[in-house]
Amino acid sequence: MTDIRKQLLAAFEAEHREHLDAIRAALDHADRGGIDLTDVFRRAHSLKGAARAVDLPAVEEVAHHLEALFSQILEGRQSLDGPTAARVRRDLDAIEDLVAEVLRPAAAPAQPSSSPAQAPREPEAEAPPPPPAAETGAYLRVAADQMENLSASMHQLLAELQASGGIDEVLRQIEVEIRSLRRSWDGLHAQVNAGALAVRPGSSSRTASFASRLRAFDQDLKALFRRLSALSRDRRQSSWSIEQAARQLRDNIDRVSLVSAETVFGGFGHMVREIARNAGRDVQVRSIGLDIQVDRQVLQALKDPVMHLLRNAVSHGAEPPEERAAQGKPERAEVVLELASRGGRLIISIRDDGRGPDLARIEQVAVERGLIQPRGAGHPAPMMDQLLSLVFMPGFSTAGEVDRLAGRGIGLSVVAEAVRRLQGSVLLRPRYPHGTEVLLNVPFTAARQPLLLVEAEGRMFGLPSHAVDRLLRLHTDSLESVEGRPAARIAIGGQDVVVPVVPLAALTGSPNAPLPTEAGHVKAALVRHGSRTCALAVDAFHDVRTMLVSDVQAIGLSEPVSGTVLLEDEMPALVLSPDKLIDHWVRNEGRLAAGGLGLAQQAPEQERQARTILVVDDSITTRTLEKSILEAQGYQVLLSVDGIDALNVLRAGEAIVDLVIADVEMPRMDGFGLLQAIKNDPRLSALPVILMTSRADPEDVRKGLDLGASAYITKQKFDQRELLATIGQVL
Repeated sequence: MTDIRKQLLAAFEAEHREHLDAIRAALDHADRGGIDLTDVFRRAHSLKGAARAVDLPAVEEVAHHLEALFSQILEGRQSLDGPTAARVRRDLDAIEDLVAEVLRPAAAPAQPSSSPAQAPREPEAEAPPPPPAAETGAYLRVAADQMENLSASMHQLLAELQASGGIDEVLRQIEVEIRSLRRSWDGLHAQVNAGALAVRPGSSSRTASFASRLRAFDQDLKALFRRLSALSRDRRQSSWSIEQAARQLRDNIDRVSLVSAETVFGGFGHMVREIARNAGRDVQVRSIGLDIQVDRQVLQALKDPVMHLLRNAVSHGAEPPEERAAQGKPERAEVVLELASRGGRLIISIRDDGRGPDLARIEQVAVERGLIQPRGAGHPAPMMDQLLSLVFMPGFSTAGEVDRLAGRGIGLSVVAEAVRRLQGSVLLRPRYPHGTEVLLNVPFTAARQPLLLVEAEGRMFGLPSHAVDRLLRLHTDSLESVEGRPAARIAIGGQDVVVPVVPLAALTGSPNAPLPTEAGHVKAALVRHGSRTCALAVDAFHDVRTMLVSDVQAIGLSEPVSGTVLLEDEMPALVLSPDKLIDHWVRNEGRLAAGGLGLAQQAPEQERQARTILVVDDSITTRTLEKSILEAQGYQVLLSVDGIDALNVLRAGEAIVDLVIADVEMPRMDGFGLLQAIKNDPRLSALPVILMTSRADPEDVRKGLDLGASAYITKQKFDQRELLATIGQVL
């Protein structure tokens, strides 16, 4: 393939995906009357022309069919009813499959299809694994501005190190002066010992000489102290500057390793549709948030687990059309892969609208494997979170038989293990009214993690800070006893929840460890996994810091250990997995867990509603840019042109706004005035506000934060990830 051909196909790959996503999004809103048919028709026309430009006649044919169909709908000769929308979606899937075949390495050229909607193909025999390829180096495409930022950070760090070298020269000079003072002091000391100050004829001149030398020594000593004090200040300033430069360099290096999730997960939609088609099932696959930037190592580590979960969604979730119709569902099943940033973490959701978890089957398999005891007649079933946590146990599988679609019977333990190695967590839960969702919560980068360092029985441990809900100091008199175990009443999500208070040492190798107390109080970290919460009692809290976490392969370590870090004294500390700690408590305290201890009583979770963000900016370009970024992440976006317009929107109450992002410099009412008005209004005062402006003066930043802004972002260093990470932390 020629270079120009590769360039054209690369451009077409991005363009066709944009058109397909836009048409699919329009179809999703068609039933609410929100579809722009003119835009949809234009996209089908553009797609046809682009396919012709890159010489893909099969794609051109399907796009032409779509263009003609939308033309008929625009002219009123055809209605966009359910069957028509389904036909459009099949054509969109066909285009995506055809392009994927062309772009697949070493693939045969795509053959023109006889009709836009391809018929299901016969299942193929699974091919044997290819021979191992020769070892090759890994390559990473890096944007030019990232390399420029990396270079600038390196030069800044070198400049600080050179300035630090000047301080070292001053230290050497002071060392020479100290030696000289030491020799002077030795001479004075000898004179004192010899009785040079004894009163005898002619001693006055000696006394005067000695006193003069003593004064000179005192002045030199004071001057040396002054220089040492100045040097100490310079050294502290230099150390701070070097630390800031090193942090900036580290952040820029981290950004270089980030790639779009599209590069790894982009082809999953095509593969899942092909798998479902070979099994004779009709499945719509949607991918959301694939433009998010993530560490390449994290994406590669999650590639197989995510594909495994997508296979499960098809094999366990996609019912036959007649069964779906009987339940009032659309005949076509839906599987969604969504990536989002929340609280500085990557959240991956794989969900379907199928049967949902088969709790009875899970309990049956768990009893057969000896994981839980069989219950007698009349005994209540185990709590749902207990059963759902069992599916991640090694070898646990509810598949009735091993086939190409359902996998090889190895269950979800491979998913849990991959996520554990990334210092993340995994959660399985039902969707309401139908379906299943698996949530993966992992860091954006593979190595460095924010940790809460705690001490228990003289040992240091690290808890990932994302899983620590809050730190507690509980009075021992306020603790309750539940079947002989300490517990505390804690307000969680508007509920009064009885939470177990468990010595951390009891979960890390000392099962009989007592509850650590100090001055009549217990220090505890409140950690949560799903809807279950535990308070882990510790001897002391030490620090919260971002540290390099290494994987652990040592034999004999307890199950909750997910990694290690090195402390200042080169001593290792174990990093613990909060979800494994809670699972360990649930298994060992099954009676208490079954009674709902630490479990927030949640109503059946309704379909998640998107958060609404009000963007306030007088620049239409900025409003459009922010709107596109936020909507790509699943947020609902409202727009206002200035502070007064925004206040009218907020006070009208026609939409529930979860967050305001405002510029500072605007006509009529600026961002500071808007922020002050929001905080002075009792109905709006709890609403978080992020100021995003080109005014980077420290006084402006301080003014915004003093007025109650949740965050302040300067546009000079604005990037999409910073904005989304800040929103995730605020919400």
